[in-house]
Amino acid sequence: MKDIQKTYSMKEAEIQKKWYVVDAEGKVLGRLATQIATILRGKHKPEYTPNQDMGDNIIVINAEKIVLTGMKSTDKDYFKHTQYPGGERFTNIKKVMKEQPEFVIMHAVKGMLPKSRLARVQMTNLKIYAGNKHPHEAQLPEIINL
Repeated sequence: MKDIQKTYSMKEAEIQKKWYVVDAEGKVLGRLATQIATILRGKHKPEYTPNQDMGDNIIVINAEKIVLTGMKSTDKDYFKHTQYPGGERFTNIKKVMKEQPEFVIMHAVKGMLPKSRLARVQMTNLKIYAGNKHPHEAQLPEIINL
């Protein structure tokens, strides 16, 4: 009989999370969001387990300086509905970038995660700030270039 190898699945106590700082200044929105989503899910780790929250924590700074390519700055709109008849509301991405630049990155990353309870937990590991200051110095975050 052959030796049968079993698939290793990490236990909750074995998961080690790191903290990373990402500077969004001059980065393209979609490309940055895909790399952040990969790290949030933990797919960059060799011991990746799809049904566990094993991704790392990410702090994004300078969210207001993100770059949009092509005609997105004029054409892209965010959709919201008031739940009343005729209650469709569209907001241009330029207006959203001025008022709440954190939302733009949050929305892009959220769209790249699976639609499940686990993804909602993984989104809590993402912290986004418009400026270059953040209150997470105590976690000793590493700076990574994406």
